[in-house]
Amino acid sequence: MSEFWLISAPGDKENLQALERMNTVTSKSNLSYNTKFTIPDFKVQFPGEEERGHGLGFPLLTGFVFLPKSLIRRMAQSVVEVMEDAKGKVQENLLANGVDLTSFVTHFEWDMAKYPAKQPLVSVVDTLAKQLAQIETDLKSRTAAYNTLKTNLENLEKKSMGNLFTRTLSDIVSKEDFVLDSEYLITLLVIVPKPSYVQWQKTYESLSDMVVPRSTKLIAEDKEGGLFTVTLFRKVIDDFKTKAKENKFMVREFYYDEKEIKREREEMTRLLSDKKQQYQTSCVALKKGSSTLPDHKVKVTPLGNPDRPAAGQSDRERESEGEGEGPLLRWLKVNFSEAFIAWIHIKALRVFVESVLRYGLPVNFQAVLLRPHKKSCTKRLREVLNSVFRHLDEVAAASILDASVEIPGLQLSNQDYFPYVYFHIDLSLLD
Repeated sequence: MSEFWLISAPGDKENLQALERMNTVTSKSNLSYNTKFTIPDFKVQFPGEEERGHGLGFPLLTGFVFLPKSLIRRMAQSVVEVMEDAKGKVQENLLANGVDLTSFVTHFEWDMAKYPAKQPLVSVVDTLAKQLAQIETDLKSRTAAYNTLKTNLENLEKKSMGNLFTRTLSDIVSKEDFVLDSEYLITLLVIVPKPSYVQWQKTYESLSDMVVPRSTKLIAEDKEGGLFTVTLFRKVIDDFKTKAKENKFMVREFYYDEKEIKREREEMTRLLSDKKQQYQTSCVALKKGSSTLPDHKVKVTPLGNPDRPAAGQSDRERESEGEGEGPLLRWLKVNFSEAFIAWIHIKALRVFVESVLRYGLPVNFQAVLLRPHKKSCTKRLREVLNSVFRHLDEVAAASILDASVEIPGLQLSNQDYFPYVYFHIDLSLLD
């Protein structure tokens, strides 16, 4: 299970014996794996004694209940999105200080260099708050930029999908397919249904006057039909279109603009490159054949030279550019680690604060990390804990058995409160 229970009990002899009983029962019954969770003795101050919790940083900590968990979940999801072509490797990129999350939690050590325990607790909390706020701000700006890039690329890719009636033709046609810069002649593109290929070849020259004989060529086809060129005089365009339509031949409105086609290809290449730079992989967004839908496969027929490559970059060229790790993925990995580490430190701080508020000063408690072996064990494990630590709060222990009993001064539901300090850690970040 990726679930942990972080609890604490007073550190006096009686309660240390209770912890030993808990370890014995949970071990024999195979309920959980238990380890000590070391929390340093923080500098506790009560400035002015205005409110007991203020010197512990309690007001600031209450704002941490949801923020860190929400942040690391969003960061984990961002890793999934960036690694769209390698989702099976996402988990191995979600590490904390170079180790898997479970190992980090079970072997947690307070980072004295980053969060000095000798500082007032309020200062430690403030450092964590600023760190997480900065990570969240950076995450928003970076993911917004990535999503804009992704949207622009998807919009451009949509133009390369569909059938010959709707898709862009800039990656199919070439300059050699057209008569250009002629005052009198123009080349049109006509979509002909597959069953009508023979009819087209027999009739296209007679659909209108002034059609150039033998000027038609098949340059591409999909599941439904083919894209043919035909050259004719400009003055008969309208008449040719009308006659073609009567014969169920559809003239595709397209005029070859070399600058526009070049611009579109360069834009696609740029967007692909920018996206790959965020997470580079050999499986790029524009995969082989992605210029068409699966049920509208376009076969490009080279004109004149059978060795002529299709327009645009080859798949091999695209794939060869995709090695390495991009800046967004690197940033996510580093800052996911930082945010996760901060989250577990906050859990430790909350245990400390709650333990001091419950058990009083001087600080004397023992924190323990429990990892339930399986989901079915959690009910029995809870019963064991409530039995062992019942003496810490008889009212709370009774309320667990009887939900109608209210705990004086407690605004939480009884389900959130136990005789011992308890915090839940769930590492299921991708569910």
